[in-house]
Amino acid sequence: MTTSGNLKPDFSEYKQCRLCPRECAVNRLAGQKGFCGESSDCCVAYCGAHFGEEPPISGTSGSGTVFFSGCSCGCFFCQNAQLSKEHLGEILNFAELSERVLALAQSKVHNLNFVTPEHWWPHIRDLCRNLRAEGVDIPFLWNSSGFCRSELLAEQCQSIDIFLPDFKYADASLAERCMGRRDYPELALSGLRVLVEKKGFLRPFDTSGEITASQGVLVRHLVLPGEVENSLSVLRQLYAEFGEGLPLSLMRQFTPMPECERRQFLNRKVRDEEYAEVCTLAAELGFRRLFLQEEDDGSFLPDFQQRQQPFPGNRKK
Repeated sequence: MTTSGNLKPDFSEYKQCRLCPRECAVNRLAGQKGFCGESSDCCVAYCGAHFGEEPPISGTSGSGTVFFSGCSCGCFFCQNAQLSKEHLGEILNFAELSERVLALAQSKVHNLNFVTPEHWWPHIRDLCRNLRAEGVDIPFLWNSSGFCRSELLAEQCQSIDIFLPDFKYADASLAERCMGRRDYPELALSGLRVLVEKKGFLRPFDTSGEITASQGVLVRHLVLPGEVENSLSVLRQLYAEFGEGLPLSLMRQFTPMPECERRQFLNRKVRDEEYAEVCTLAAELGFRRLFLQEEDDGSFLPDFQQRQQPFPGNRKK
């Protein structure tokens, strides 16, 4: 970036890192790694157009995604294990990251989509500020696990336009079994309250992809095999808190990872009847802005070894 007004990035929050609810307090500036498995050296696995998001996000030209490595949520079945567990990616200094993302923003994508961003907030905050100084006016998007600190979300709302948080678990015992934290449901719901209050629901809401969203919240939920009751509880909680107008994406793309077989838990795909039961309740509750997924053919599981290739086409409806 060349704008003379660019300020030196402030990475002081990495010195005693408390960017996620795990609050490891390690000195990432000194190369220490907490739960997320990352130092302060920014690791990026993919930077390019993505056509597999919901239609108001991918549109016709793609969502400009930046997939970061590491993860503070830590689900053992992570569908992006190459990033969260194996830490695949390229180390970029701030200038290199800025140049890559600026080029992406200028490539006619509809938005900039920061994926697994929580533990990279200092980089993203200063990146957003400098991109705006360069005249980039497309929406910035926060694509996250929902495992967050609400007090930081208020700050992030100042830079980010669109939020795509997961709401993975309403069942505290399932959350503990999958990611080691019983407080996920409480934290995720608290974070959603902040986001909806400050940003509202995703808008404009056009299911054709011809008009892309500019602001607001869309919640995602991945149905897990054998855990339909968790999904039904998620829907009931979201309806009770936010009503039928909340934009919601119900995903059925779960793929068993090697760790699932080792644990003998979540070691199969979601059955048609399981996904149908979840969709039926969503309809009965009256959710009006709802994305469902066609039968999973395996294309939703990305291979970041092939990260130079565009991501698959949009199959959400």
